[in-house]
Amino acid sequence: TSFSTPKKKKRDDGMREHVTGCARSEGYYKIDKKDKLKYLNNSRAFAEEPPADTQVRNGPPRVPEQRRLLSSFTGSCDSDLLKFNQLKFRKKKLKFCKSHIHDWGLFAMEPIAADEMVIEYVGQNIRQVIADMREKRYEDEGIGSSYMFRVDHDTIIDATKCGNFARFINHSCNPNCYAKVITVESQKKIVIYSKQHINVNEEITYDYKFPIEDVKIPCLCGSENCRGTLN
Repeated sequence: TSFSTPKKKKRDDGMREHVTGCARSEGYYKIDKKDKLKYLNNSRAFAEEPPADTQVRNGPPRVPEQRRLLSSFTGSCDSDLLKFNQLKFRKKKLKFCKSHIHDWGLFAMEPIAADEMVIEYVGQNIRQVIADMREKRYEDEGIGSSYMFRVDHDTIIDATKCGNFARFINHSCNPNCYAKVITVESQKKIVIYSKQHINVNEEITYDYKFPIEDVKIPCLCGSENCRGTLN
């Protein structure tokens, strides 16, 4: 039994018509350059012509709808989530060194505009009961300072042993930054924002807002409106 090669037929667009109904069953064959060019020109013309149901009739495109989409996009550009993503990819240039307020401090190495994310306060998320146990353990271990930041009623970020430069930020009664709790992927995070323009080599500070207690902690911020104590 012998198999005969199907006769080649050409369509109007220059391409070969497959007699068997399947290109794979007819083996390898070469397409003439003229036929290929004719097919490409026909395909390009078809792609440039929009379908009939999408063509604009009786008036301009839907401008109000476009404006609505634009406004919703520009509104989201100012969101905390977008700023947080930008902060992750383009971190602010900061350094820690000796501070005139207390021990070590965090300083800007570049100008920072007002209302910018400066740094995230990174640490372990723990519950209040764990924080109480750790605070006592840190005292027993002789650790003078613990770096715990309250997020909400029962969530605390502990940066004492695993944190970043944010734990070196000192308190000030007249700070140039403030702390804000934001939610990213259902997880609460603490981010330090700038209240005003911050110059190069200026120390980053925020108000600790400690609860009022009988045993006072002296404040050494040196600002004109210093309250005298942190709590």
